Amino acid sequence: MTVGVRHDDLRRQNRAMVIAAVRRVGQPSRTEIAAATVLSHSTISTISASLIEEGILAEIRGGESGALKRGRPQVALGLAPGAASVVAIDLSLNALSATLIDYAGKEIARDDTRPATLTLSRAGLLEAVKAAVRRALAAAGGGHGPVLRMALGIQGITDSAARTLLWSPITPHSNVAFADALEAEFSVPVTVENDCNMIAVALKAREPERYRDNFVAILLSNGIGMGLVQRGSLFSGARSSGGEFGHMIHIPGGALCRCGRHGCIEAYAGNYAIFRHASGESGDAPPAADIDDGTMAELAASARRGPGRAREAFERAGEALGFGLGSLFALIDPAPVVFVGNGTAAFDVIEPALRAALARTAGGQHDDAPVSLAIAADETPLIREGCARQALAFVDQEIFAAGTMARQMAEA
Repeated sequence: MTVGVRHDDLRRQNRAMVIAAVRRVGQPSRTEIAAATVLSHSTISTISASLIEEGILAEIRGGESGALKRGRPQVALGLAPGAASVVAIDLSLNALSATLIDYAGKEIARDDTRPATLTLSRAGLLEAVKAAVRRALAAAGGGHGPVLRMALGIQGITDSAARTLLWSPITPHSNVAFADALEAEFSVPVTVENDCNMIAVALKAREPERYRDNFVAILLSNGIGMGLVQRGSLFSGARSSGGEFGHMIHIPGGALCRCGRHGCIEAYAGNYAIFRHASGESGDAPPAADIDDGTMAELAASARRGPGRAREAFERAGEALGFGLGSLFALIDPAPVVFVGNGTAAFDVIEPALRAALARTAGGQHDDAPVSLAIAADETPLIREGCARQALAFVDQEIFAAGTMARQMAEA
Protein backbone atom coordinates (compact mmCIF):
# COMPACT_ATOMS: atom_id res chain seq x y z
CA MET A 1 0.00 0.00 0.00
CA THR A 2 2.79 2.42 0.89
CA VAL A 3 4.56 1.76 -2.42
CA GLY A 4 1.33 2.41 -4.31
CA VAL A 5 0.76 5.74 -2.56
CA ARG A 6 4.31 6.84 -3.25
CA HIS A 7 3.98 5.86 -6.90
CA ASP A 8 0.76 7.87 -7.24
CA ASP A 9 2.35 10.89 -5.59
CA LEU A 10 5.36 10.68 -7.91
CA ARG A 11 3.12 10.32 -10.95
CA ARG A 12 1.12 13.38 -9.91
CA GLN A 13 4.28 15.38 -9.30
CA ASN A 14 5.71 14.46 -12.70
CA ARG A 15 2.45 15.29 -14.49
CA ALA A 16 2.40 18.64 -12.71
CA MET A 17 5.98 19.38 -13.81
CA VAL A 18 5.19 18.62 -17.45
CA ILE A 19 2.02 20.73 -17.46
CA ALA A 20 3.84 23.60 -15.72
CA ALA A 21 6.67 23.49 -18.27
CA VAL A 22 4.22 23.65 -21.18
CA ARG A 23 2.29 26.53 -19.59
CA ARG A 24 5.49 28.44 -18.83
CA VAL A 25 7.16 28.05 -22.23
CA GLY A 26 4.09 27.96 -24.44
CA GLN A 27 4.87 25.28 -27.04
CA PRO A 28 8.01 23.39 -25.99
CA SER A 29 9.33 20.21 -27.54
CA ARG A 30 9.71 17.11 -25.40
CA THR A 31 13.46 17.78 -25.38
CA GLU A 32 12.88 21.27 -23.99
CA ILE A 33 10.55 19.88 -21.33
CA ALA A 34 13.27 17.42 -20.34
CA ALA A 35 15.76 20.27 -19.96
CA ALA A 36 13.30 22.30 -17.90
CA THR A 37 12.18 19.48 -15.60
CA VAL A 38 15.20 17.11 -15.45
CA LEU A 39 12.76 14.24 -16.07
CA SER A 40 13.93 11.47 -18.36
CA HIS A 41 12.82 11.42 -21.99
CA SER A 42 10.99 8.14 -21.43
CA THR A 43 9.08 9.57 -18.48
CA ILE A 44 8.12 12.66 -20.47
CA SER A 45 7.01 10.53 -23.42
CA THR A 46 4.80 8.40 -21.17
CA ILE A 47 3.29 11.38 -19.35
CA SER A 48 2.74 13.46 -22.48
CA ALA A 49 1.06 10.51 -24.20
CA SER A 50 -1.38 10.22 -21.29
CA LEU A 51 -2.04 13.96 -21.21
CA ILE A 52 -2.67 14.00 -24.96
CA GLU A 53 -5.04 11.03 -24.69
CA GLU A 54 -6.93 12.83 -21.90
CA GLY A 55 -7.23 15.96 -24.08
CA ILE A 56 -5.12 18.13 -21.77
CA LEU A 57 -2.18 18.59 -24.15
CA ALA A 58 -2.05 18.60 -27.94
CA GLU A 59 0.77 18.12 -30.41
CA ILE A 60 1.67 21.22 -32.42
CA ARG A 61 3.21 20.47 -35.78
CA GLY A 62 4.87 22.83 -38.21
CA GLY A 63 5.74 25.58 -35.70
CA GLU A 64 8.95 26.59 -33.99
CA SER A 65 9.28 25.39 -30.41
CA GLY A 66 12.46 27.21 -29.52
CA ALA A 67 15.75 27.97 -31.22
CA LEU A 68 16.02 26.96 -34.89
CA LYS A 69 17.07 23.36 -35.12
CA ARG A 70 18.78 21.36 -37.87
CA GLY A 71 17.47 18.02 -39.05
CA ARG A 72 14.03 16.62 -38.41
CA PRO A 73 11.72 19.21 -36.82
CA GLN A 74 10.60 18.36 -33.31
CA VAL A 75 6.92 18.20 -32.50
CA ALA A 76 5.92 20.77 -29.90
CA LEU A 77 3.37 20.30 -27.14
CA GLY A 78 0.74 22.87 -26.30
CA LEU A 79 -2.13 23.21 -23.87
CA ALA A 80 -5.40 22.06 -25.43
CA PRO A 81 -7.68 25.14 -25.29
CA GLY A 82 -10.85 23.07 -24.98
CA ALA A 83 -9.62 20.95 -22.07
CA ALA A 84 -11.15 23.36 -19.58
CA SER A 85 -12.05 26.99 -19.00
CA VAL A 86 -11.98 29.34 -16.04
CA VAL A 87 -13.68 32.60 -15.14
CA ALA A 88 -11.72 35.64 -13.91
CA ILE A 89 -13.83 38.29 -12.14
CA ASP A 90 -12.58 41.78 -11.29
CA LEU A 91 -14.71 43.89 -8.93
CA SER A 92 -13.62 47.40 -8.00
CA LEU A 93 -15.30 50.72 -7.28
CA ASN A 94 -18.23 51.01 -9.70
CA ALA A 95 -16.59 48.57 -12.13
CA LEU A 96 -17.12 44.86 -12.73
CA SER A 97 -15.85 42.46 -15.37
CA ALA A 98 -16.27 38.71 -15.82
CA THR A 99 -14.00 37.01 -18.34
CA LEU A 100 -14.20 33.45 -19.64
CA ILE A 101 -10.73 32.10 -20.47
CA ASP A 102 -9.79 28.83 -22.17
CA TYR A 103 -7.24 26.35 -20.83
CA ALA A 104 -4.46 27.85 -22.97
CA GLY A 105 -5.08 31.24 -21.34
CA LYS A 106 -6.90 32.94 -24.21
CA GLU A 107 -9.92 35.15 -23.58
CA ILE A 108 -13.15 33.69 -24.97
CA ALA A 109 -15.73 36.24 -23.80
CA ARG A 110 -15.94 39.16 -21.38
CA ASP A 111 -18.74 41.15 -19.80
CA ASP A 112 -18.05 44.68 -18.48
CA THR A 113 -20.53 46.68 -16.40
CA ARG A 114 -20.56 49.72 -14.10
CA PRO A 115 -22.58 48.80 -10.99
CA ALA A 116 -22.97 51.43 -8.26
CA THR A 117 -21.04 49.40 -5.70
CA LEU A 118 -21.34 51.97 -2.89
CA THR A 119 -25.16 51.97 -2.97
CA LEU A 120 -26.03 48.39 -3.93
CA SER A 121 -27.54 46.17 -1.26
CA ARG A 122 -25.64 43.06 -0.23
CA ALA A 123 -28.01 40.92 -2.30
CA GLY A 124 -27.77 43.38 -5.18
CA LEU A 125 -23.97 43.25 -5.15
CA LEU A 126 -23.94 39.45 -5.19
CA GLU A 127 -26.52 39.37 -7.97
CA ALA A 128 -24.49 41.86 -10.05
CA VAL A 129 -21.46 39.54 -9.92
CA LYS A 130 -23.51 36.43 -10.72
CA ALA A 131 -25.25 38.20 -13.59
CA ALA A 132 -21.91 39.29 -15.08
CA VAL A 133 -20.72 35.66 -15.06
CA ARG A 134 -23.97 34.48 -16.63
CA ARG A 135 -23.63 37.03 -19.44
CA ALA A 136 -20.02 36.09 -20.11
CA LEU A 137 -20.93 32.41 -20.32
CA ALA A 138 -23.88 33.19 -22.56
CA ALA A 139 -21.71 35.30 -24.87
CA ALA A 140 -19.38 32.33 -25.35
CA GLY A 141 -22.28 30.30 -26.66
CA GLY A 142 -21.12 27.03 -25.18
CA GLY A 143 -18.07 26.76 -27.44
CA HIS A 144 -15.59 26.18 -24.64
CA GLY A 145 -14.31 23.51 -22.28
CA PRO A 146 -15.97 22.83 -18.93
CA VAL A 147 -15.67 25.66 -16.39
CA LEU A 148 -13.58 24.18 -13.58
CA ARG A 149 -12.65 27.21 -11.47
CA MET A 150 -13.55 30.87 -10.86
CA ALA A 151 -11.38 33.53 -9.24
CA LEU A 152 -12.71 36.88 -8.03
CA GLY A 153 -10.20 39.69 -7.52
CA ILE A 154 -11.53 42.50 -5.35
CA GLN A 155 -10.27 45.65 -3.69
CA GLY A 156 -10.27 45.09 0.04
CA ILE A 157 -9.45 42.52 2.70
CA THR A 158 -10.36 38.90 2.04
CA ASP A 159 -10.19 36.00 4.45
CA SER A 160 -7.23 33.62 4.44
CA ALA A 161 -9.44 30.83 3.08
CA ALA A 162 -10.03 33.06 0.02
CA ARG A 163 -13.82 32.81 0.20
CA THR A 164 -15.17 35.98 1.78
CA LEU A 165 -14.70 39.73 1.43
CA LEU A 166 -14.12 40.93 4.98
CA TRP A 167 -14.00 44.67 4.27
CA SER A 168 -13.70 46.93 1.26
CA PRO A 169 -13.98 50.68 0.59
CA ILE A 170 -16.08 49.92 -2.52
CA THR A 171 -19.11 48.70 -0.53
CA PRO A 172 -20.61 49.41 2.89
CA HIS A 173 -21.13 45.68 3.43
CA SER A 174 -18.65 43.49 5.30
CA ASN A 175 -18.26 39.71 5.41
CA VAL A 176 -19.72 39.22 1.92
CA ALA A 177 -19.62 35.50 1.11
CA PHE A 178 -18.92 35.73 -2.61
CA ALA A 179 -17.55 32.19 -2.93
CA ASP A 180 -20.61 30.62 -1.33
CA ALA A 181 -22.98 32.60 -3.56
CA LEU A 182 -21.12 31.87 -6.80
CA GLU A 183 -20.65 28.17 -6.00
CA ALA A 184 -24.36 27.81 -5.24
CA GLU A 185 -25.22 29.45 -8.57
CA PHE A 186 -22.70 27.75 -10.88
CA SER A 187 -21.55 24.59 -9.05
CA VAL A 188 -17.92 25.55 -9.72
CA PRO A 189 -15.26 26.05 -6.99
CA VAL A 190 -14.50 29.74 -6.39
CA THR A 191 -11.66 31.64 -4.77
CA VAL A 192 -11.90 35.27 -3.59
CA GLU A 193 -8.61 37.16 -3.79
CA ASN A 194 -7.24 40.59 -2.92
CA ASP A 195 -6.74 42.53 -6.16
CA CYS A 196 -3.17 43.61 -5.37
CA ASN A 197 -2.19 40.02 -4.70
CA MET A 198 -3.48 39.19 -8.18
CA ILE A 199 -1.40 42.02 -9.64
CA ALA A 200 1.68 40.44 -8.03
CA VAL A 201 0.77 37.01 -9.45
CA ALA A 202 0.49 38.48 -12.95
CA LEU A 203 3.76 40.42 -12.73
CA LYS A 204 5.61 37.34 -11.51
CA ALA A 205 4.36 35.38 -14.52
CA ARG A 206 5.00 38.17 -17.04
CA GLU A 207 8.55 39.00 -15.99
CA PRO A 208 9.89 36.04 -14.00
CA GLU A 209 13.51 37.20 -14.20
CA ARG A 210 12.70 40.58 -12.69
CA TYR A 211 9.83 39.66 -10.38
CA ARG A 212 10.71 36.24 -9.08
CA ASP A 213 11.85 35.75 -5.51
CA ASN A 214 11.16 39.04 -3.73
CA PHE A 215 9.24 42.12 -4.88
CA VAL A 216 6.48 44.52 -3.87
CA ALA A 217 3.56 45.65 -6.05
CA ILE A 218 1.97 48.91 -4.88
CA LEU A 219 -1.36 50.08 -6.30
CA LEU A 220 -1.59 53.87 -6.69
CA SER A 221 -5.21 54.79 -7.28
CA ASN A 222 -8.04 56.21 -5.22
CA GLY A 223 -6.91 53.59 -2.75
CA ILE A 224 -3.43 52.32 -1.93
CA GLY A 225 -2.83 48.56 -1.89
CA MET A 226 0.04 46.09 -1.87
CA GLY A 227 0.89 42.64 -3.15
CA LEU A 228 4.03 41.16 -1.57
CA VAL A 229 6.08 38.22 -2.84
CA GLN A 230 8.71 36.76 -0.52
CA ARG A 231 11.00 33.87 -1.51
CA GLY A 232 8.87 33.26 -4.56
CA SER A 233 5.59 32.93 -2.65
CA LEU A 234 2.70 35.34 -2.33
CA PHE A 235 2.42 36.67 1.21
CA SER A 236 -0.89 36.27 3.02
CA GLY A 237 -1.91 36.47 6.64
CA ALA A 238 -3.11 33.74 8.96
CA ARG A 239 -6.65 35.13 9.00
CA SER A 240 -6.78 37.55 6.05
CA SER A 241 -5.23 38.37 2.71
CA GLY A 242 -2.36 40.09 4.48
CA GLY A 243 -0.45 43.22 3.48
CA GLU A 244 -2.68 46.27 3.90
CA PHE A 245 0.12 48.72 3.11
CA GLY A 246 -2.28 51.62 2.49
CA HIS A 247 -3.66 51.36 6.02
CA MET A 248 -0.35 51.40 7.84
CA ILE A 249 -0.26 54.53 10.02
CA HIS A 250 1.81 57.35 8.57
CA ILE A 251 0.85 60.10 11.03
CA PRO A 252 -1.04 59.07 14.21
CA GLY A 253 -4.29 61.01 14.45
CA GLY A 254 -3.68 62.54 11.03
CA ALA A 255 -5.87 62.90 7.95
CA LEU A 256 -9.12 60.96 7.63
CA CYS A 257 -8.90 57.74 5.60
CA ARG A 258 -11.71 55.98 3.74
CA CYS A 259 -11.42 53.15 6.28
CA GLY A 260 -12.65 55.56 8.98
CA ARG A 261 -9.34 55.76 10.80
CA HIS A 262 -6.95 58.69 10.84
CA GLY A 263 -3.36 58.96 9.59
CA CYS A 264 -3.18 56.01 7.16
CA ILE A 265 -0.74 56.14 4.24
CA GLU A 266 -3.73 56.13 1.91
CA ALA A 267 -5.10 59.28 3.60
CA TYR A 268 -2.05 61.08 2.15
CA ALA A 269 -1.23 59.11 -1.02
CA GLY A 270 -4.61 58.04 -2.43
CA ASN A 271 -6.07 60.09 -5.28
CA TYR A 272 -8.78 61.44 -2.99
CA ALA A 273 -6.14 62.54 -0.48
CA ILE A 274 -4.07 64.33 -3.12
CA PHE A 275 -7.21 66.03 -4.47
CA ARG A 276 -8.33 66.97 -0.96
CA HIS A 277 -5.07 68.69 -0.09
CA ALA A 278 -4.64 70.34 -3.50
CA SER A 279 -8.16 71.76 -3.20
CA GLY A 280 -7.36 73.32 0.17
CA GLU A 281 -9.72 71.07 2.11
CA SER A 282 -9.07 69.98 5.67
CA GLY A 283 -7.59 66.56 6.31
CA ASP A 284 -10.79 65.81 8.19
CA ALA A 285 -12.95 66.41 5.09
CA PRO A 286 -14.83 63.27 3.99
CA PRO A 287 -12.87 61.44 1.27
CA ALA A 288 -14.34 61.73 -2.23
CA ALA A 289 -15.68 58.41 -3.52
CA ASP A 290 -13.65 58.63 -6.72
CA ILE A 291 -11.54 61.15 -8.61
CA ASP A 292 -11.53 60.94 -12.40
CA ASP A 293 -8.29 60.58 -14.36
CA GLY A 294 -8.71 63.98 -16.01
CA THR A 295 -8.79 65.79 -12.67
CA MET A 296 -5.68 63.94 -11.47
CA ALA A 297 -3.90 64.77 -14.75
CA GLU A 298 -4.70 68.47 -14.26
CA LEU A 299 -3.35 68.37 -10.71
CA ALA A 300 -0.15 66.68 -11.90
CA ALA A 301 0.31 69.29 -14.63
CA SER A 302 -0.14 72.04 -12.05
CA ALA A 303 2.45 70.39 -9.79
CA ARG A 304 4.94 70.25 -12.65
CA ARG A 305 4.52 73.97 -13.35
CA GLY A 306 5.85 75.02 -9.96
CA PRO A 307 5.28 75.35 -6.21
CA GLY A 308 1.77 75.39 -4.87
CA ARG A 309 -0.81 73.20 -3.18
CA ALA A 310 -0.84 70.68 -6.04
CA ARG A 311 2.90 70.07 -5.87
CA GLU A 312 2.72 69.96 -2.09
CA ALA A 313 -0.05 67.34 -2.29
CA PHE A 314 2.02 65.04 -4.51
CA GLU A 315 5.09 65.56 -2.34
CA ARG A 316 3.06 64.60 0.74
CA ALA A 317 1.95 61.48 -1.12
CA GLY A 318 5.54 60.58 -1.98
CA GLU A 319 6.66 61.16 1.60
CA ALA A 320 3.92 58.87 2.97
CA LEU A 321 4.81 56.14 0.46
CA GLY A 322 8.55 56.49 1.15
CA PHE A 323 8.21 56.28 4.92
CA GLY A 324 5.83 53.34 4.51
CA LEU A 325 8.26 51.45 2.31
CA GLY A 326 11.05 52.27 4.74
CA SER A 327 9.06 50.72 7.58
CA LEU A 328 8.36 47.66 5.46
CA PHE A 329 12.02 47.30 4.49
CA ALA A 330 13.05 47.58 8.12
CA LEU A 331 11.24 44.25 8.59
CA ILE A 332 12.19 42.54 5.35
CA ASP A 333 15.12 43.05 3.02
CA PRO A 334 14.63 45.84 0.47
CA ALA A 335 13.08 44.46 -2.72
CA PRO A 336 12.19 45.82 -6.16
CA VAL A 337 8.98 47.85 -6.12
CA VAL A 338 6.57 48.20 -9.02
CA PHE A 339 3.87 50.87 -8.85
CA VAL A 340 0.65 50.11 -10.69
CA GLY A 341 -2.51 52.10 -11.41
CA ASN A 342 -3.64 55.47 -12.69
CA GLY A 343 -1.66 57.22 -9.96
CA THR A 344 1.54 56.32 -11.80
CA ALA A 345 0.74 59.03 -14.37
CA ALA A 346 2.10 61.50 -11.83
CA PHE A 347 4.95 59.34 -10.55
CA ASP A 348 7.55 61.85 -11.77
CA VAL A 349 6.28 64.38 -9.21
CA ILE A 350 5.91 61.74 -6.48
CA GLU A 351 9.23 59.92 -6.81
CA PRO A 352 11.67 62.58 -5.52
CA ALA A 353 9.84 62.94 -2.20
CA LEU A 354 9.39 59.18 -1.99
CA ARG A 355 13.11 58.49 -2.40
CA ALA A 356 14.03 61.27 0.02
CA ALA A 357 11.73 59.85 2.70
CA LEU A 358 12.89 56.29 2.10
CA ALA A 359 16.51 57.36 2.48
CA ARG A 360 15.72 58.73 5.96
CA THR A 361 14.52 55.36 7.24
CA ALA A 362 16.32 52.31 8.57
CA GLY A 363 14.78 50.32 5.73
CA GLY A 364 16.41 52.61 3.23
CA GLN A 365 19.90 52.09 4.64
CA HIS A 366 20.46 48.36 3.99
CA ASP A 367 22.88 48.74 1.09
CA ASP A 368 24.43 51.29 -1.24
CA ALA A 369 22.26 50.44 -4.24
CA PRO A 370 18.99 52.40 -4.47
CA VAL A 371 15.76 50.43 -4.32
CA SER A 372 14.55 49.56 -7.81
CA LEU A 373 11.33 51.40 -8.65
CA ALA A 374 9.28 50.68 -11.77
CA ILE A 375 5.78 51.51 -13.01
CA ALA A 376 3.05 49.62 -14.86
CA ALA A 377 0.19 51.98 -15.57
CA ASP A 378 -2.98 49.90 -15.97
CA GLU A 379 -3.92 47.59 -13.11
CA THR A 380 -7.09 46.11 -14.64
CA PRO A 381 -5.41 43.70 -17.13
CA LEU A 382 -3.02 42.61 -14.38
CA ILE A 383 -5.82 41.82 -11.94
CA ARG A 384 -7.66 39.87 -14.64
CA GLU A 385 -4.51 37.98 -15.62
CA GLY A 386 -3.64 37.22 -12.00
CA CYS A 387 -7.12 35.80 -11.36
CA ALA A 388 -6.90 33.70 -14.52
CA ARG A 389 -3.49 32.34 -13.56
CA GLN A 390 -4.64 31.47 -10.05
CA ALA A 391 -7.64 29.63 -11.44
CA LEU A 392 -5.63 27.82 -14.13
CA ALA A 393 -2.97 26.83 -11.60
CA PHE A 394 -5.67 25.13 -9.56
CA VAL A 395 -6.89 23.24 -12.62
CA ASP A 396 -3.31 22.28 -13.52
CA GLN A 397 -2.26 21.06 -10.08
CA GLU A 398 -5.42 19.86 -8.37
CA ILE A 399 -7.39 18.41 -11.27
CA PHE A 400 -5.27 17.54 -14.30
CA ALA A 401 -2.00 16.68 -12.54
CA ALA A 402 -3.95 14.56 -10.08
CA GLY A 403 -5.75 12.78 -12.91
CA THR A 404 -9.13 13.60 -11.36
CA MET A 405 -10.90 14.13 -14.67
CA ALA A 406 -9.44 10.95 -16.17
CA ARG A 407 -10.63 8.88 -13.19
CA GLN A 408 -14.10 10.37 -13.36
CA MET A 409 -14.32 9.59 -17.08
CA ALA A 410 -13.14 6.02 -16.48
CA GLU A 411 -15.73 5.53 -13.74
CA ALA A 412 -18.56 7.00 -15.79
